[in-house]
Amino acid sequence: MTEPQAPLIQIGGARPRLPEWARKGRTHFESLNRLKRGLRQLNLHTVCESARCPNIHECFHRGAATFMILGNWCTRGCGFCAVPKANASQRDMRLDPAEPAKVARMAADMKLRYVVITSVNRDDLADGGSQHFAETVREVRRALPEARVEVLTPDFRGDLEAVARVLDAGPHVFNHNMETVPRLYRKVRPQADYRQSLGVLAFARRHAPGALTKSGFMVGLGETEEEVRSLLRDLHAHGTGVATIGQYLQPTRRNLPVAAYIAPRQFEAYCDYGLAIGFKMVFSGPLVRSSYMADEVSEEARRAPC
Repeated sequence: MTEPQAPLIQIGGARPRLPEWARKGRTHFESLNRLKRGLRQLNLHTVCESARCPNIHECFHRGAATFMILGNWCTRGCGFCAVPKANASQRDMRLDPAEPAKVARMAADMKLRYVVITSVNRDDLADGGSQHFAETVREVRRALPEARVEVLTPDFRGDLEAVARVLDAGPHVFNHNMETVPRLYRKVRPQADYRQSLGVLAFARRHAPGALTKSGFMVGLGETEEEVRSLLRDLHAHGTGVATIGQYLQPTRRNLPVAAYIAPRQFEAYCDYGLAIGFKMVFSGPLVRSSYMADEVSEEARRAPC
């Protein structure tokens, strides 16, 4: 029996303070700046920068980056996300037809053995950007035939033909994040649907059984322990093999506040529970993000018994 999670709230109703175990030191500035220069030269974006990931210094030093395609403007307004939001009628959001080749070139220059590709939501595009996504996967696989490729996709508004288009390009790992428990969707993901996202994952598992199916979510937004367990059960029931669980950290003042900082022991309990119900791998910790250490997570899941 695990201890119940408790919000670390200051007396008087103030917002919880960031505990030491949720802080990340910032080093490796030279690696960070060198990789940023390369990305800017090709007009490429990473979710590491746009979403203000706390692990950016460590990952860039390792030569790891999650490429974010389809531009740097998102057509949705999720309460947790720092990626810039835009109305397609107010900005030039034309796709760069050379972007797939540029991503492949950057990945090859970095000599990556594991490449993660994600994107903003592009609800303004008829196919949600899935053709562009698929072409990026193909370009990376041509440039780096020995590398493994992971995609972290949007829900494509539930369009399973769009999901199939990406899967048919041959990614080794298909990742689509649930982000939070169903009760909090209206607040956290108002333009998404819990069941729709589960359907995307279930379809991916059926359509490409050889690919590893993965999903991630945040805690600290006001969910209960039983709601997290229920989410894990839903993910496993819909064919998800890997789950990532991390602490929500408010990226800007415009985003949702943190409801609670979840103690490390609770992350361990979630990991134990996920493994007990049949996940191949559960990566759970305060600073875990869906693409953090993705290469090692994928390799461990591959070694796990069926």
